[in-house]
Amino acid sequence: MTGIRQEAIELIEKVPEDKLEFIIQIIQGINGLNTDTSTEREEALARLEQLRRKGTVIDDDAELASYRKEKYGK
Repeated sequence: MTGIRQEAIELIEKVPEDKLEFIIQIIQGINGLNTDTSTEREEALARLEQLRRKGTVIDDDAELASYRKEKYGK
């Protein structure tokens, strides 16, 4: 066992019982960071791309004018 691991164990042994839940959550969070793979990131990016609204507007000025006419009747 490495020295740093031994030090971590000694520190955890000193933590009061009612605070151990927080330590467990922190450790689980750290372990969760290690499992993140590039494929998961790519899948998440693909889902975001699907959600992103793709614009089909060719003439921005004409669209703005139509919105103004709709809203203000001008």
